[in-house]
Amino acid sequence: MRMRRINNVLIRLFLILGSMVAMLPIYMAVVNSFKTQGEMFQSFIALPTTLHWENYTDAFNKINLLGSSLNSAIVSILGIGGIVFCASLAGYKLSRTSGRLSNLIFFMFVASMLVPFHSIMIPLTRVAKGMGVQGSTYGLALIYIGLGVNMAIFLYHGFVKSIPRELEESAQIDGCNEFQTFFRIIFPLLLPITVTIAILDFLWIWNDFLLPLLMLTDVNRYTLILSTNMLFGEYNKEWPLILSSLVLTAIPVILIYAFFQKFIMEGIAEGAVKG
Repeated sequence: MRMRRINNVLIRLFLILGSMVAMLPIYMAVVNSFKTQGEMFQSFIALPTTLHWENYTDAFNKINLLGSSLNSAIVSILGIGGIVFCASLAGYKLSRTSGRLSNLIFFMFVASMLVPFHSIMIPLTRVAKGMGVQGSTYGLALIYIGLGVNMAIFLYHGFVKSIPRELEESAQIDGCNEFQTFFRIIFPLLLPITVTIAILDFLWIWNDFLLPLLMLTDVNRYTLILSTNMLFGEYNKEWPLILSSLVLTAIPVILIYAFFQKFIMEGIAEGAVKG
């Protein structure tokens, strides 16, 4: 009994230490975002002597927070909507269709998850330029759909298997065709995994830097992360403004993830295990 208590204390101490290490970068970013550059270089850990709120107002204006957030929101909404629509249909059909062809197609989707983005980014930009979508936020969303459907199909494919086929048979007896059966019966039951996919893809698209950097050429169409990068000058880096902009950028992601964390864990577990 005594050893069990000691083990519990040690585990809690280890978890507290791990949490402190994980929170240290966030603490440093928030604390230093309220300092001047000179005060920040004196000590990265110390609390600011005076809260310089003007860092946030300057960052707000310099990165065009409202315009950049709108661009990020457009890309995220279109990308997530396209991924959910295409992947849910494909995952459902592949899960309900038996045969070698269906298994081969599903395997190709899963295998494409192993291809690193850096190996296809140059051909991807050339294809986007040839299609005339380079430099467009809508074209960027289209590419996100293509890159994101493989993981979504994998999760939908496993989750659909937990839904009894009798529901579809009953709907067909009532006169529903295949699309009506899916959208009226099946898709509402996919809500847990749909929320999981939507949140994971939101975190990915909102925080992505490399793909917007390759695709967007007009400053007015920059996403929020890409606009923050403009604060990095060749000879001058305004670190308090950079940290302030990063804090502003991270706030919506943190809030959404904290609110929907339960759906993320449950959806991933059910979609992966039931597959």
